[in-house]
Amino acid sequence: MAHATARATLGDSEFDRDTTVTARPGEPGTYDIDLSPGWTIAAAVNGGYLLAVVARALRDALPHDDPFTITAHYLTASGPGPAVIRTETVRAGRTLSSGQASLYQTDEQGREVERMRVIAAYGDLGALPDDVRTTAPEPSMPEYADCVGPEDAPEGGAPLPGSSALLDRIALRLDPATAGWAVGAPSGRGDMRGWFGLADGRDHDVLSLLLAVDALPPTAFDLGLKGWVPTLELTVHLRARPAPGPLRIALTTHNLAGGLLEEDAEVWDTANRLVAQSRQLARAPRP
Repeated sequence: MAHATARATLGDSEFDRDTTVTARPGEPGTYDIDLSPGWTIAAAVNGGYLLAVVARALRDALPHDDPFTITAHYLTASGPGPAVIRTETVRAGRTLSSGQASLYQTDEQGREVERMRVIAAYGDLGALPDDVRTTAPEPSMPEYADCVGPEDAPEGGAPLPGSSALLDRIALRLDPATAGWAVGAPSGRGDMRGWFGLADGRDHDVLSLLLAVDALPPTAFDLGLKGWVPTLELTVHLRARPAPGPLRIALTTHNLAGGLLEEDAEVWDTANRLVAQSRQLARAPRP
């Protein structure tokens, strides 16, 4: 299996720098960050990147490092630039702690606007029992070298106008069976599968898993729809710290109705473990 050779290291990569939050002096639980334009797609900051930013603030505020479950409601679209995160510790136990946080930005009128609200439970993934009983099948897809990347896309006809900066920061290879939408031939099944890494070669950790579940093209494209698919709510369950190397991600939508669709994700690491699962509710592209 061929994939990018690791260059950046954990803690010293663009993703780490761009998710760094700074504790505000004199205001416990409050953090500042300048949201990077490098993680935008279309006109908005990617939801997985935003979730990683808030998760990092909660990691600092809570006595445990690893989110076991984290849920975000995206209230308004976030843009690049300054933001503030206010966290609250709800409960701090010996093996599990819970907290909530909100991310705010200032609008053009100088008013503070809440962009997203998060609730999460944290613990130590390394201390969990190693008993695994799963019937979930690994994603069936070609090897890394046999999948297709953005460089293989035809010129023109992009499904989303505007920024594609996110694509420069990830190493994405799609299963050709789920990439027909790029040449005007979607399968109609609502599936998306691919290999995922960071472009600078940094290995994955728990925070980058939060980016991974929201980094593939939306399954709406495979249903024959084009346009922005804004996330309303995203819940991620973290099951293990990922092994080094690229992730395999499978996304599926089973129901699009009333202008809304769900998207289920399973994320597998190079040790063939299911390391993350997620479900999000999003708006379908509008005609």
